[in-house]
Amino acid sequence: MSQAALQDRIEPVSYALYAADFPAFTERLGASFARWGFAVISDHGLPQAKVEAAIDETKTFFALPTEAKLKYKLPVSGQRGYTPFGVETAKGATHYDLKEFWHVGRDLPPGHRFRDHMPDNVWPDADLPAFRDKVGWLYGALDEMGLKVLEAIACYLGLDRHFFDPTVKTGNSILRLLHYPPVPKDGPHIRAGAHEDINVITLLLGAEEAGLEVKDRDGQWVPINPPPGALVCNIGDMLQRLTNHRLPSTTHRVVNPAPERRGFPRYSTPFFLHFNSDYSIRTLPECVDAAHPDRYPEPITADEYLQERLREIKLA
Repeated sequence: MSQAALQDRIEPVSYALYAADFPAFTERLGASFARWGFAVISDHGLPQAKVEAAIDETKTFFALPTEAKLKYKLPVSGQRGYTPFGVETAKGATHYDLKEFWHVGRDLPPGHRFRDHMPDNVWPDADLPAFRDKVGWLYGALDEMGLKVLEAIACYLGLDRHFFDPTVKTGNSILRLLHYPPVPKDGPHIRAGAHEDINVITLLLGAEEAGLEVKDRDGQWVPINPPPGALVCNIGDMLQRLTNHRLPSTTHRVVNPAPERRGFPRYSTPFFLHFNSDYSIRTLPECVDAAHPDRYPEPITADEYLQERLREIKLA
């Protein structure tokens, strides 16, 4: 089967069904996640002008001189501010990814128990005074959309519709603004090496440039090029573990462009939705039976799991 034919099998699910026919939304979304680990949500309703404004701020930031960007790099790379080119490396990979990025996290009130590992955001106010408002809006919009997706997942799993609400309310969720520079020639590095996401679910607005691919069960790489106005969502390792692999966290990558597109950068804005740091990831009883014994009899907290994985990809 050709790559194009495989791509056609990941059929978009209209977000309009959320309000019009929630059971249908749940079933279609859940079936896509169960089969692929990915789903494409069309008609997401996020105001396109505000999305584009946030992406424009992203492009402006990455166009700054390197020394200007490095002002916003924290002493320890990772979950806030700027991470320069040549740092993140996929788990088990030898060559670093061809990307730089900016992280926005959740703001916490003074005295919150998670502030020891969820620091204040870094903002480039001196260089881009509108960045905080425009990018901060995108964080909030995707955080809210993530809750809607989790409602459908909960119902698909036979749980209370709002099961996940308290588990992610103060989660260490991250908006990553990604810049993949032009790729002038072939080499051992690619834009993002094959990996699985660490978190609960990831929401990704469609990138202008192609490159995202998902590894199917038979080992073929399937291109995911969402139509304009669509949102790609995928299952992360935390949710795979919680559901005993009923919902799989699928390997994916971002490949280098075709020769005729090598001179073009690629930008994307994945939102990594996380559990609360102290949430115990303990296999759901609904996902365990005689044919599917518990793969993870020992629970682990979300932050313990996150820190373990960040070390593996050189971000901690």
